[in-house]
Amino acid sequence: MSIPSFDSPVVIHWFRRDLRWQDNRALHAALTSGLPVVPMFVFDKNILDRLDNPNDARVTFLHDRISQLQKEAGEHGGALFVTHGDPIQVLADLAVSGQVRAVYTNEDYEPYALTRDARVKADLEQHGVAFHTFTDHVIQAPGEVMKPDGTPYTVFTPFSKRWHLNLTAENMASAPSESHLGSLHNWTSSAVPLESMGFERSSISAPEAVLSKDVLAKYADLRDVPSVQGTSRLSVHLRFGTMSIREAAKAGFKHSEKWLTELIWRDFYQHIMHAFPHSMKDAFRPKYDLVPWRHDDEHFERWTQGKTGYPLVDAGMRELLATGFMHNRVRMVVASFFCKHLLLDWRLGERHFAAHLLDFELASNVGGWQWAAGSGCDAAPYFRVFNPTSQLQKFDRKYAYVKQWVPEWGTAAYPAPIVDHKMARQRAIDTYKAALSAAS
Repeated sequence: MSIPSFDSPVVIHWFRRDLRWQDNRALHAALTSGLPVVPMFVFDKNILDRLDNPNDARVTFLHDRISQLQKEAGEHGGALFVTHGDPIQVLADLAVSGQVRAVYTNEDYEPYALTRDARVKADLEQHGVAFHTFTDHVIQAPGEVMKPDGTPYTVFTPFSKRWHLNLTAENMASAPSESHLGSLHNWTSSAVPLESMGFERSSISAPEAVLSKDVLAKYADLRDVPSVQGTSRLSVHLRFGTMSIREAAKAGFKHSEKWLTELIWRDFYQHIMHAFPHSMKDAFRPKYDLVPWRHDDEHFERWTQGKTGYPLVDAGMRELLATGFMHNRVRMVVASFFCKHLLLDWRLGERHFAAHLLDFELASNVGGWQWAAGSGCDAAPYFRVFNPTSQLQKFDRKYAYVKQWVPEWGTAAYPAPIVDHKMARQRAIDTYKAALSAAS
């Protein structure tokens, strides 16, 4: 890892989950600081080393996006410093150079990120380097939407009402960072090949970041139909910050209240993760950790491969493996099936999604899985068990989605259901009831 040296004072903008030049608050603050700006991205080995798949589509997406940012920086007379390593060490080495005056970055609320940033801040301050952070990944940061008594909300509807009441012009104000790119520092940087980090190019690609007014206008009516383009498919761009959340929210206010509500859910789960970090690994409601989950490797494998004998479940799981995406309605169905029909630990399902979703967002993924398991905040009650057959009949009546992903459905090659719905539903209700009764 080669650390650049500078002949005169500079400031750093540390790209993380904000991979864009437009409407970027930390970048805007850096560009208007009065000093040349060195934008930086670190392929974080602490994160990448935990990934098992050398063809991980998210790494390819990141690598392509960073290459694009490098190209665009050059078009504005600057360059992007890209490296692979431990960001704590990278920033400490930059601070030692003596020319870095400040580091600007946008906030990240995941537990690992909070620990990392606290260490970075302490290390930088020892060298007299300021560490400035900004709210950019969400509309209202954790701690800003609170009950009147100062405690966090754990139910979405009152959170959403308070979110709207709290919303200010400042929350939605754009940061015109794209207008100040002439402040980028002019120097030469090098690329980091995928192969040098132990990865290969994935064949899975993300949809373009396009805010379709037509999709948003029809979102409330079509969002639960997996066979049509009824959702925005922007989740990966909001996750990596290739699109501004403020731009997305403004479109929601203008074209779709229902779509805006989904963005507020995203804020809500970030608030929950920040206020209740235990929920990342354990049940939000601890008594649900007493549910005696089954251990069945065969059922787990049949679920991951999309061979459960329930066509809507199987279609969703195959879509996930092939594209890195799964329709949101189908995500709820397959998660409910996993936790209730198979009585498998929600953490196993959450980890599988985490390994394959291109739009994987820790807070939303955990929140959604705990909702399905009944163990989360504002979760579906334990006795609510989705019927995957009636869900199919309701949301894919013509079987267009199923036929796309499960072509052998309806033939002798398609497997029989691995569990009987009526039996599995009652087993889940009885198991949950017994565990919760023992906890009370």
